[in-house]
Amino acid sequence: MKTLNTVKETRDTISSLRKEGKSIGFVPTMGALHAGHLSLLRMSKAENDISVCSIFVNPIQFNNPGDLEKYPRTLAEDLAKLESHGCDIVFAPSVEEMYPEKVKKEYDFGHLDKVMEGSRRPGHFNGVAIVVKKLFDICLPYRAYFGEKDFQQLMIIKKLVEMEKLPVEIVPCPIIRERDGLAMSSRNVRLTTHNRSLAPEIHATLMTLKEQASRYPFIDALEEAKIRLSRHKEIKLEYVEIVDENTLLHVSAWDGAGHLRAFIALFLGEVRLIDNMKIS
Repeated sequence: MKTLNTVKETRDTISSLRKEGKSIGFVPTMGALHAGHLSLLRMSKAENDISVCSIFVNPIQFNNPGDLEKYPRTLAEDLAKLESHGCDIVFAPSVEEMYPEKVKKEYDFGHLDKVMEGSRRPGHFNGVAIVVKKLFDICLPYRAYFGEKDFQQLMIIKKLVEMEKLPVEIVPCPIIRERDGLAMSSRNVRLTTHNRSLAPEIHATLMTLKEQASRYPFIDALEEAKIRLSRHKEIKLEYVEIVDENTLLHVSAWDGAGHLRAFIALFLGEVRLIDNMKIS
């Protein structure tokens, strides 16, 4: 496994591989790797000749400086995991390498970056789009792999590829969960023991919404989900939303249940967690 730190060496290395006819799969990460990240790598390895992973904690997608400061950084452990799982190339740049000049780009994603996460984290998706576009330009992938846990981010990236006419196939990958249903996340390690015991309520609530679809009044099901999560004093609920997964626009009935997806965002103590589930 090669570990590269500069834009030039990474682009040159991958350009040479592409000239040899090698297909390139790409998994962008912010490190603190878990089984969810490694599942993306496995999919990349199954579908490409060369698999590239990036490890970069992107400062411009954090609207909360405290969250950026507390984000776990475990580079040595991450590199060991990637090597043991057969990653070919890791791109691990510094902030100065990625952003030698002040970033000024502003994307317009219409309503996609205004709802749910976009309304709570101003500037977040613009920062995501900027770094993903830069990483695509550096790592030159044929395919890029993104988990559905960050479903709104996935939709933004698909829109970015369409807007910029990028020659990259975006491959959605299923959410990987702990045995108790909690969606795997690098933030989970920050949960206290007690709050970790409450965290499966997120998945349980999503499962209940899924089971109630078309069998229980829509508004009642949504309110019951909010009440269920809010009964725990440790939980500060931000939203429970059911939207059309193709547009991310709110719905008010179970009509078209095959295209609906439920989303939850909350603080459990000081840790912000998100999850979602297809409703059908």
